[in-house]
Amino acid sequence: MSIALIIGVHDGVVLAADSATTLATAAPMIPQGLNVLNVYENANKIFNLYKGKPLGCITFGSGSIGNASIATLMKDLRDQLTKRRGPHDFDPEKYTIEGVAETLAKFLDDECGKVRDPAAKQGINIGFLLGGYSSGEELGESWSLEVKQGRADPPQELRRKEDAGLSWGGQGELLSRIALGFSPLIFQVLADAGGNPQGVSSPQYIQQKLGPLLTARLQAPLVFAPMPIQDAIDLARFLVHSTIMFSRFTPGPQVVGGPIEIAAITKHEGFKWISRKHYYNQEFNKEVPNVICDRRGENRDVTE
Repeated sequence: MSIALIIGVHDGVVLAADSATTLATAAPMIPQGLNVLNVYENANKIFNLYKGKPLGCITFGSGSIGNASIATLMKDLRDQLTKRRGPHDFDPEKYTIEGVAETLAKFLDDECGKVRDPAAKQGINIGFLLGGYSSGEELGESWSLEVKQGRADPPQELRRKEDAGLSWGGQGELLSRIALGFSPLIFQVLADAGGNPQGVSSPQYIQQKLGPLLTARLQAPLVFAPMPIQDAIDLARFLVHSTIMFSRFTPGPQVVGGPIEIAAITKHEGFKWISRKHYYNQEFNKEVPNVICDRRGENRDVTE
């Protein structure tokens, strides 16, 4: 389980997520159909899709495809894009976020196609939120992509570049209450109160009729286009932290938790980590510069 959110303002795009991942088995007799065996708190969910470029994404949902974790697969994709390997038509000097999202969808479809067990493939349900800047564009973009039962849907633009906004995926109960002003369960409650769940009082019908009205009347104005990127970062941290605390204090296993990771993407600074965890000690793993000798015999650092 996860909470993943993306905030878009005119200064840039902020990606934020928790680090929990749940190990569960199917359990038909248990509510929600899952038997949670363990919750790990060190999953990686935010990725820079091309080093040095303002491209990033967050994942939520299934944590793997076959035997490969989503974290490993995203690094595989980044390696292919960087080294121009594989079937991907990616030009680092001329690209669009939509094109990157389509490339990601194709990559995920190919990886899902490698899963031979039909039941395992049906169980692959993954969401992605993508953010960044297309080549030469002044404003950042926010896109979403879903893999349902082992098949990737076409990417969807979350909002126009000119519009500021907040979107999320995963365990969104608390964020719905905070940002929209109501729980997603309200439509089922109203349907049950109507006594005709299969008719015109079905949850889907009520949501279609009342959802826009409830949102218009109750939505909290949290994000504005002129918001500085630091304030968008602070808001992202607050919302992820609040969701972690909500998961901690509600009954059942804490399926949202672990370190909070945040990245910001801006036009001039590109992709920058704000909060990040490492499984290794950086003090013992400092990058060694690539040193060559110039024509005068002097050492020159060529590390990028």
